Amino acid sequence: MPGAEMVFDILLAVLLLVLAVAAINAPRLYSAVVLFIALGLLLALTWARLGAPDLALAEAAIGAGLTGVLLLSALSRSDPETRHKPRAGRSGLALLGSAFLLLILWQAVLPLADMPTRLPTLAQEALPLSGVDHPVTAVLLNFRAWDTLLELVVLLLALLGVRQLQPEPEKLANAWPILGSWASFLAPLTVTVAFYLLWRGSHAPGGAFQAGALIAAGAVVLRLTGTLPVLRWESITLRLLVLCGVALFLLTGILTAWLGEGWLAYPRDWNSQLILLIEVAATLSIAASLTLLVLGDRRELGR
Repeated sequence: MPGAEMVFDILLAVLLLVLAVAAINAPRLYSAVVLFIALGLLLALTWARLGAPDLALAEAAIGAGLTGVLLLSALSRSDPETRHKPRAGRSGLALLGSAFLLLILWQAVLPLADMPTRLPTLAQEALPLSGVDHPVTAVLLNFRAWDTLLELVVLLLALLGVRQLQPEPEKLANAWPILGSWASFLAPLTVTVAFYLLWRGSHAPGGAFQAGALIAAGAVVLRLTGTLPVLRWESITLRLLVLCGVALFLLTGILTAWLGEGWLAYPRDWNSQLILLIEVAATLSIAASLTLLVLGDRRELGR
């Protein structure tokens, strides 16, 4: 029923705002982290309602799952005496900043409704030459492949930055028996769904970032249950997995600039094969990087 769907969407939007404000103004950091994780899950539901299941899975895996684990891990190392200090005027500043942001968005987005744009038309016209059947994949991995390359570089720099923080070793607590039972079912299911999203990205919403995030989430579950061994940065295999996405992208750019029509300008006869190869390498790189960010051996990360 259209009326029921409208009510649900309105309630979802209101609940998102309430959770966001509650997370900012929570009196305890632990409560703020829990509210942030709940907000990430609702954002995943929002993306699903908007018809973007790939973004919904990525938000649930990264925004709520992996980021939530990182925040809880950081909170466990914080000074207990500094956890509950309120900040004077925080609510007023948050409301003022939100109002200013809404004003900017209103002025920036509203004119777009009446402004003609040729970009969607150009993307659709060039789609048969891109090597894939989905315009978003064509833009991110062909027409503007620079964007995806730089995203992989940012993720690599984030991992290298964490290695310089020299966090102390952390011993994982014993897993709940129910978590161990579910892990044997969830892990292979996660990998299957991840590679389905990777394959689906050529003709529908999906791609490397969603697939890599799901594989990393499955690895986190296996590590928490003790099924997966300790992940060490000194491992040559892990280093290769982390670097393979950026390395293959750079190698492709160099070869196309040297032998072809320009930097990351793929030969038309090899479009599909190159994009698939880059997507697979990016998936493995993203999965390894996110897993190391959350569960990498603290002693090795700190070297």
